Amino acid sequence: MAATAPAGDAPAIVTRGLRKTYRTRRGKRRVAVEGLDLTVPRGGVHGFLGPNGSGKTTSIRMLLGLARADAGTMEIFGTPVPARLPDVVARVGAIVEQPKFFPAFTGRKNLTLLAAAIGVPSQEVGRVLETVGLGERADDRFKSYSLGMKQRLAIAATLLKDPDLLIFDEPTNGLDPAGIREIRHTMRGLADQGKTVLVSSHILAEVQLVADTVSIIGHGRLLASGRVEDLVGGAAGHVRVGVDEADRAAGVLEASGWTVRRESPHLLVEGVDDAAAITRALAAEMLFVRELVPVKADLEQVFLELTSGVDSAGGDVHPEEPRHAAPPDGTGTAARQGSTDDTTTEDAR
Repeated sequence: MAATAPAGDAPAIVTRGLRKTYRTRRGKRRVAVEGLDLTVPRGGVHGFLGPNGSGKTTSIRMLLGLARADAGTMEIFGTPVPARLPDVVARVGAIVEQPKFFPAFTGRKNLTLLAAAIGVPSQEVGRVLETVGLGERADDRFKSYSLGMKQRLAIAATLLKDPDLLIFDEPTNGLDPAGIREIRHTMRGLADQGKTVLVSSHILAEVQLVADTVSIIGHGRLLASGRVEDLVGGAAGHVRVGVDEADRAAGVLEASGWTVRRESPHLLVEGVDDAAAITRALAAEMLFVRELVPVKADLEQVFLELTSGVDSAGGDVHPEEPRHAAPPDGTGTAARQGSTDDTTTEDAR
């Protein structure tokens, strides 16, 4: 058994063997999280990625003590949770559900009331408003804010305690491109200040723009984790090919050993090390390309490759070990949670 890491050196979050089932409205039990091993290193932005229904929200709720795990262990900064959650909760700020503010009050007034309620000095309000870029709109009424501004005010509320770990569950849902960019810049700024930001999302391309490290899950299981550049760099190269007689060209390329997908009017050729080889193979059959564009790998491609062996019901068609681009920072252990929530119906998000 690995020794418990000192709290000062422990990762921000560690889960081992985390499991959660829930009861549907029809009385059936479904698995929301299945043996999840998650490591979130300290500092930077960590993307917690997966499609809707993959167990992201359920995992976050268990970490925060809002739902009980059926099995497994959890730590925040080396502290076992939920058993010792009061010892570490002051270091954590989270947005799991849409926070409530008074529409007729200004952003500053809303945060001033909240600061008084949680025993935070009122001068902190101005600081957090500046941090999220709302200093110039602090005295405008909340109801006049855009969706992006409302979300940034919610982030400001989590910063009143000056936490070391921030957890944001789908923070860009419903936002327009400008609002998404604002939230992205806010998260990046917090990470640059030395905080750890865990952001869950099903929009992989968006998180790729801001995350330093990621964990990708599907059906409640870890599929891959590590630095973004390592995961993306390990993905196979694709080339988009424009050519007449696409069906005949696809046959030629497949006979040469490549995997070909038809994305009309193009062909997408996977696993290409040398794009010029495509040109040579087709020219040998008197087929001449009019377009040859290497397609840069991204997190979405990595995710599709990882989930290609998982059926729609959640079972593994070709089960395999999760992909780790780099060894996780620290292991950590925690007291085992053995409670079972048999009556709560949850949305396994």
